[in-house]
Order: sequence, then C-alpha cells, then structure tokens
Amino acid sequence: MQQPVLVDPYAAQAATGVRPGTIRQWLRRGKLTHHGYDRDGRALVDLDELQAHLTAKAA
Repeated sequence: MQQPVLVDPYAAQAATGVRPGTIRQWLRRGKLTHHGYDRDGRALVDLDELQAHLTAKAA
C-alpha cells in the first residue's frame, strides 16, 4: 500500500485549488480522513484522497 501524502489545507489548496475552509468542512463532515495535525496545529489530509474525492465529485 502506498504511503499517504500528508499536507495541510494550504498546501492542498496550492495543489488542487480547493479553499482551506472547504477542506476543513469536508474533514468535519467525514468526507475526508483526518490524519492528525502538523506542528503548527493545522489539520493534515491525504492529497491523493482529496484528489480522488474531487474526481468522484466531478463525475
């Protein structure tokens, strides 16, 4: 199994264009898996999971 690419919401925005607030809402609603926090207290998400969610949402 591939290791997750964990990024904070701001790095995720740079990669996907999804606003950090939207990513935090998806985390709260259970649409994305929460992978802890970075040392600055920002939530971590799996970039591959986020991109898969966007692909499924677009279909």
